[in-house]
Amino acid sequence: MSKKDISLNLFVYLLHPRNTVLVTTVSRDGKPNVLAVAWITPISVNPPYLGISVKPGRYSHKLLLETGEFVINVPTFDLAEKVMICGRKSGRQVDKFKEAGLTIEEAKVVKAPIIKECVAHLECKVVNRFEVGDHDFFVGQVLAAYVSEEHFKDLYDVRKHKTLLHIGKNKFTTTEDAYKEIKI
Repeated sequence: MSKKDISLNLFVYLLHPRNTVLVTTVSRDGKPNVLAVAWITPISVNPPYLGISVKPGRYSHKLLLETGEFVINVPTFDLAEKVMICGRKSGRQVDKFKEAGLTIEEAKVVKAPIIKECVAHLECKVVNRFEVGDHDFFVGQVLAAYVSEEHFKDLYDVRKHKTLLHIGKNKFTTTEDAYKEIKI
């Protein structure tokens, strides 16, 4: 699957409809980690900012504070089981990439990796953090955005791209009438 760079003013379209993403981080010593996140939102086009909410107890939270960068990886509906593994296991105890069968690739700008199986990637640096209730809201500046040419032509081609949408608990749906319940 070939991917192309896109104009950063289009990054918000990579996040619609609201979908579940895989957030990759890396420790200071180079150990990568991945977290499933559904609490994500674009917050500015110029400059290109997005925000993610992460619980302070999460291993990824520690890595976000430690290195100040992350990658938003956009999976499709067929990766729901792999996403669920990344959301239910801790990177402190297991290699979630190995357990979920996800392929790590080098990002273009940041040290955190991208996930080969995902169709789009938004490379970010943390520019702000807010304590908001039981989560911290990390504001990331998008430094690079690229997407599979097969799936995206200024908007997602919903005939080819089946967005992974988290309904709640262990249930997912997509842009067609289908859902998967995953039990781990």
